Amino acid sequence: MADDVRDRLAELDFAGVTPEEFAGIVKGLSARQITEIATGELRTRVLGEIFGRMGEQFRPSAAGELRALIRWRITGESEAVYETVIADGRCTVTEGPSAADARLTLVMGDAAFLKLVSGNGSPVTMFLTRKIVASGDLSLAAGLHRYFDIPGA
Repeated sequence: MADDVRDRLAELDFAGVTPEEFAGIVKGLSARQITEIATGELRTRVLGEIFGRMGEQFRPSAAGELRALIRWRITGESEAVYETVIADGRCTVTEGPSAADARLTLVMGDAAFLKLVSGNGSPVTMFLTRKIVASGDLSLAAGLHRYFDIPGA
């Protein structure tokens, strides 16, 4: 079954998928299925598309004067690191860790990450069950969802 799902996703043009459509795809997958298919080039494409859209999903009015570097460490077949910098009413994303100190670091597996960014998982529950490990400014972590338009399925 995982191979069938993987094949269908591999054929998908993620650039043409709306956040709501993506949320529906993720909702239909179990954490186990996500883990099984989140490998190789497909994983790279999905993470790239999600982080590539973060700036578009950002709500500058909600962030106000917030200035923060958030480091995302996505574990799985290998660790992928992305950083979002929120400052001056903008959100910029870079791949790879910088030498700068992060105000908040979030560590999670592929399944937890996809459930989180697609609105298919409760951030609080995921934190309490250690599917997400946060270090640094936990109040920023608690309110992070306010700064982005997160779809729901």
